[in-house]
Amino acid sequence: MQAERRLAIMQPYFFPYIGYFQLMAKVDAFVVYDDVNYINKGWINRNRVNVAGAAHMITVPLQQASQNRLICDIELDAAPAWRDKMLRTIEQSYSRAPQFQQVFPLVERIVRHAAPNLADYLLHSLTALRDHLRLPTEIVATSRKYANAALKGQDRIIDICLQERTRVYVNAIGGMELYTRGDFADKGLELTFLQPALAPYSCGRVAYVPGLSIIDVLMWNDPTAVDQMLHSATFS
Repeated sequence: MQAERRLAIMQPYFFPYIGYFQLMAKVDAFVVYDDVNYINKGWINRNRVNVAGAAHMITVPLQQASQNRLICDIELDAAPAWRDKMLRTIEQSYSRAPQFQQVFPLVERIVRHAAPNLADYLLHSLTALRDHLRLPTEIVATSRKYANAALKGQDRIIDICLQERTRVYVNAIGGMELYTRGDFADKGLELTFLQPALAPYSCGRVAYVPGLSIIDVLMWNDPTAVDQMLHSATFS
C-alpha cells in the first residue's frame, strides 16, 4: 500500500461548486461513483448560475430518470435545443465577466459533448474541468470496475479504498455522520474530512450569490485567484 496515497469518492455532478474541486485538489485519486442510484432534484444533472444577481438553475434533461435507476444507466435527452438554451443563458449572464473569453469556450465544449450516457457525459465534464484547473489528480473513470455492488455504504467505500491501495480516505465534511474512523482504522485506513472554504468574491455590478456552480467562480476570478481558492480548504 502506497504511503499516504489519498483517495476521494464522489458521485458525478454537473459543473459542481468550488468545494467539489477543493476535494479533488486534496487527493491523488478521485473515484467517480456512478453505479449508485440517481437522486432526483440533486446536483447530478443540474446546478445554479448567477442571472442578474439571483441563483438560476441550469438542467441537463434526461430520459426516464428515476431514483430506482443507476446513474450509469441513464441517458440524456437527445433533442439538441436544451444545449443551445443553456449556453444562451450562460453567455447572456456572464458576457461582461472578466474571464468570459477564456472560460466560455470550455463551458461550450462541455455542454455540447455528444456522449448520450449521463455518466460518460459527466465524466467528460469533470475531466475537462480538472485539466482546466491544472489539477494533477487521477480521475478513476468508473466505479463499476470494483465488482462490489453487494456491499453497502461505508463497507463499499472501505473496499474501494483497499482495491485502490490507498492510505487515506478524504470525504466531504457533510459525511461525518455517515462514517466511523475506527472502522477505517481497523482496515489500516485513515479517515479524514475536508471543510470547504467558500470566501465571497467580486462579481462586478452583479450581486454575489454563494455556492453557485464552478462556472461562476471561473468567470469572475483570474487563474491565480482560482488556484488560491482550490487550495484553501482545510482538513477536519
